[in-house]
Amino acid sequence: MLTGYAFVLPAAIIILGLVGYPIVQAMYLSLTNARVGEPGHFVGLANYVALLQNSVFVQALANSMLFTVVSVTIKTVLGLAVALLLNQKFLAHRWIRGAMLLPWVIPSTFGVLAWLWILNYNLGTLNWILQALHLISTPIAWLSDPILARGAVIFVNVWRGLPFFAITLLAGLVAIPRELYEAAEVDGATGWAKLRNVTLPLIVPILSITILFSIVMTISDFNIVYVLTRGGPLNSTQVFATLAYQSAFASGNIARGAAISLFIFPALLLSLLFLLRLVRRS
Repeated sequence: MLTGYAFVLPAAIIILGLVGYPIVQAMYLSLTNARVGEPGHFVGLANYVALLQNSVFVQALANSMLFTVVSVTIKTVLGLAVALLLNQKFLAHRWIRGAMLLPWVIPSTFGVLAWLWILNYNLGTLNWILQALHLISTPIAWLSDPILARGAVIFVNVWRGLPFFAITLLAGLVAIPRELYEAAEVDGATGWAKLRNVTLPLIVPILSITILFSIVMTISDFNIVYVLTRGGPLNSTQVFATLAYQSAFASGNIARGAAISLFIFPALLLSLLFLLRLVRRS
């Protein structure tokens, strides 16, 4: 037993130092009125109460929930569909599987900057193509209109996260024994019946872990929103990460920035416990 603890100890120390300590420090800061260059003093839950009374934070809360729910739902549905397609045998299927990972593996800032150029009002390629095809007469303000900006942020997030869903779920599909499908075909099962009764039940564990990971990454996403819209227009795309950054670094209110970052932590913890319980039951 001591040998096992000795092997685990280095990793535990690293995790506590790089993850545990920053979280504890952020929790402490969120209970103070600290600012840049000022240590501040203990104020209890005053920062959290002030956030609930702040209209911008309430809007950021709603935006974060909408951004996360819609993005993860689309990635789940499309990711499963793409995984089922990639699980088929066709010409150059291995090359296409590898190419699917490109949006995921390239640095997020580079990919988002490319979309910033594509969606640009004056020089964007999307408006140029639509005008060349005579589908629109004037450029569309993709990132200046509140509704279109929300859609653009969600679209880019789906574009970046879809390959991860597709490849992860493909790994789960490949691991399903072919004999199960053959037995289902003998019993007269159709394609939909095999999907419902064989495929989905067997990939529930990996699907749950993928969704959990995507929820955490999506709700804390900073690069996509900040590069595309910086939370605008009119805070229509403001989310936890961008608002925390603006509060802590742009305004110098470190305590409020920490409170914003930690506000969603209980909900994420409950989601983690629920999905882990679902995986364990499966």
